[in-house]
Amino acid sequence: MKTQTLKPRIADVGGIPIARLLPNKGKQPIGAWCFMDHAGPAEFGEDEAGMQVGRHPHTNLQTFSWMIDGEVLHKDSLGNEQVITKYQVNVMTAGTGNDQGISHTEQSVFPDTGGSANAWRGMNMVQLWIALPTDQKIERNFHHYPKLPSWNEGDAEFVLTTGNYTTPSGDSYKAPTIQYSKLIGLDVNLVEDTEVSLVLEPDFEYGILMVVDGIEYQGEQYEQNDLIRFDDIKERTVVTVKGKKGTRFMLLGGEPLNQKVLLWWNFVADNKEDIEQAIEDWNNHHPRFGDVNSELKRLEAPALPEGFKS
Repeated sequence: MKTQTLKPRIADVGGIPIARLLPNKGKQPIGAWCFMDHAGPAEFGEDEAGMQVGRHPHTNLQTFSWMIDGEVLHKDSLGNEQVITKYQVNVMTAGTGNDQGISHTEQSVFPDTGGSANAWRGMNMVQLWIALPTDQKIERNFHHYPKLPSWNEGDAEFVLTTGNYTTPSGDSYKAPTIQYSKLIGLDVNLVEDTEVSLVLEPDFEYGILMVVDGIEYQGEQYEQNDLIRFDDIKERTVVTVKGKKGTRFMLLGGEPLNQKVLLWWNFVADNKEDIEQAIEDWNNHHPRFGDVNSELKRLEAPALPEGFKS
């Protein structure tokens, strides 16, 4: 088994800083997880609007939002309007092919702006993209998951956000989250100083994303927003990590896709030409991306840079 460490780069999304782990200096997806952002933990002042992401498109991917704390209003071109709150998942599917696509907006909401009465005026969210298998005809859709499998082991709390997971002791769990390829997403929260054993299945690729504070693995200390990547797993393997009370991380894994995964701006494709087509269609208001009932600004797609690698 090979391991490597990825460090985040800081980007701006909708007016707030986020830590981006993928894409990262040419590193490949982890299974079909091709994009990893962590926003927060961040608290907003009374005069701050929080995250405000204007209308933008997607192709050949799913957006996967895991809300650890805070609330965000999602609106999309299918007509969905859904507030995602603590310990919930939203999955939006853009569909596959040049006749498909979706657009949406995302904005923080608080008790006085459409959120719940006890909404935190802040955010701690992991937002991921899942590359869709382009050899499948997949229609655009949206799903909201208010309840997910959860359990305790010792001094750690677990939530299975997607996929199937069997613990080292043999207990099995299955999340209801829609999938088009085999994936695993597991949130782990340490309620006391403790160590946790995690199961890695053969033929999957994995990453451990540090969400709050860091962990110790094989004698090395990792910081918040670091990502440990695991590849070439030949047999079922159990890895053990240590952390302090309040530490939180996600185990993300999946089977590699049998295709290229190219990313530019908010688009995914398996070839350069489809990305160029998506840019042209979006900037020319092609109906494949629909419309969103929102007053937020419509974002413009930037042109592909010279030398874009395909």
